[in-house]
Amino acid sequence: MDLYDQIARNRRRSALLLAAFALLVGLTVAAVGTLVRAGPVIVPIAVVIAVVSAWVSYWSSDRIALAVSRARPAEGPEFKRYHNLVEGLCIAAGLPKPRLYVIDDPAPNAFATGRNPRHAALAVTTGLLEKMNRVELEGVLAHELSHIRNADILVSTLAVTAVGIVVLLADLALRLLWFGGPRRRDRGGGSPFGWLLGLGALVLLLLAPLVARLMQFAVSRRREYLADASAVALTRYPPGLIAALEKLRDDRTVVASASRATAQLWIESPLERGRTAETPKRGTWLNRAFDTHPPLEDRIAALRAM
Repeated sequence: MDLYDQIARNRRRSALLLAAFALLVGLTVAAVGTLVRAGPVIVPIAVVIAVVSAWVSYWSSDRIALAVSRARPAEGPEFKRYHNLVEGLCIAAGLPKPRLYVIDDPAPNAFATGRNPRHAALAVTTGLLEKMNRVELEGVLAHELSHIRNADILVSTLAVTAVGIVVLLADLALRLLWFGGPRRRDRGGGSPFGWLLGLGALVLLLLAPLVARLMQFAVSRRREYLADASAVALTRYPPGLIAALEKLRDDRTVVASASRATAQLWIESPLERGRTAETPKRGTWLNRAFDTHPPLEDRIAALRAM
């Protein structure tokens, strides 16, 4: 399967993922309505809240991510190499040039955000600009531009929104249950079917945030491999990205402005450092399930096998 077939399959999976998230949000809303016994009125209210949240996230995701990361516009002669590399890669990829930002942080890292290629932004840390040579920096920038071309940034943004909605609804319902809201309405017990329905709704609310995060992390890890392959196809020089990933692997610094909410956007998790070639962090299958990125050793091995 060639790269373009992989991109097409990735976009089909994106549609399925968004449908799965929509189903999970719908089931969570139904579970909330069942447990709090607020009647059918809670469903349209929850749907309106979900739609408004998704709308705001769609139009403002780039500004939010940049503000949280304390990014500033990359203006000035010291960023000339940064601009020149992005311009050349955009010409090769057929992309409009994204807005370029820089984050004052010694940890080498980068991320792309936005709702589509015409409204995208790319941010790099000062540590990345200082620690990477030209071909390594080009590999990292090509990786982030590949996320833009492959429509990864939109899916990641909507996934974050869906997870937030699920967690918020589940937390709200469980808090209402804790304070005993619905129990005052029905002290008599109810039918066995009603008890089973309530138990199923409670289990769903407990598991929904976990399922939503696992779905989010799984799609994030899969897209990193595809972005790596797309970057190599764009630069025609695999050693550049390989060397960049090796430097990221060996660097122990963390991005001070990073958070768990935006961790999946970066080229490498900004929250987990200390891995080296001699002691790569693998952990148990459960730990790996909650990683936002695949192990750098695996990504490097995949690139060397190309």
